[in-house]
Amino acid sequence: MKIIPFLLGAGVGYVLGARAGRERYEQIARAYRQVADHPSVQGAAGVARAKAGEAVQTGVAMAKEKVAPTGPSEGGQPSAPGRAAANGSGR
Repeated sequence: MKIIPFLLGAGVGYVLGARAGRERYEQIARAYRQVADHPSVQGAAGVARAKAGEAVQTGVAMAKEKVAPTGPSEGGQPSAPGRAAANGSGR
């Protein structure tokens, strides 16, 4: 069973974390804020955000190409079976 080692590890982690207490948490949080607020880290985060945005746009464009309608009913509306694709009145 793989669950027992996991539960034991989680329990040990909880106990050790609780013993470290609020003081250690505050120390870690201060160190994180110092790193996160550093100008070079901010610049790298901006570059990463821009690249992620470009990747999303590329993915959206590729998805649109794959699902774009092709053939005689490209007018945006699929034609119903047994009807002409562009009959004008719809009657």
